[in-house]
Amino acid sequence: MSELGPVMPFWLVALIWLARTVWLVIICTLLAWLGIRALDALTPHIPHRQRIGDSPVATGLFIAGFFILAGLVIHGAITAPTIVGGPTLGYFFDFRRLGLLALSFMMSLLIGIALFYTVDKLTPKIPFAQIEGEPVAVGVHVFGYLVFFGLILHAALTTPL
Repeated sequence: MSELGPVMPFWLVALIWLARTVWLVIICTLLAWLGIRALDALTPHIPHRQRIGDSPVATGLFIAGFFILAGLVIHGAITAPTIVGGPTLGYFFDFRRLGLLALSFMMSLLIGIALFYTVDKLTPKIPFAQIEGEPVAVGVHVFGYLVFFGLILHAALTTPL
């Protein structure tokens, strides 16, 4: 089982592909968790988890955002370009792809944060910090953040090398 491709039975290739998809989803879940921690660090004055839990609508928005994030990550992991025919271990641990994934995620996160703060400064009559008072507003904020993560992770996963 040293090479992936026509030498192996189809069921084994499919099983390895499925395992690789799960591996990429796990990595993206870790990155999304780090992104949520970044949101908490960037907006410490908004208790996201507590405010979302105060409203069923906010909770529903959070769940919807999570499912969109999960769908985008799973789709990206399934459709991620790969080279079939090389070593099986290299198929799983393609460090160029994993490095590109992490770099794309971090760059997208930094650009998104910079754009958010720029828009906040350019629109002084729209007080972004006031969303804390309304659980649904916090839910919409986190929903958008989760969709943003899903999109940048999907883009990173499907970027050809």
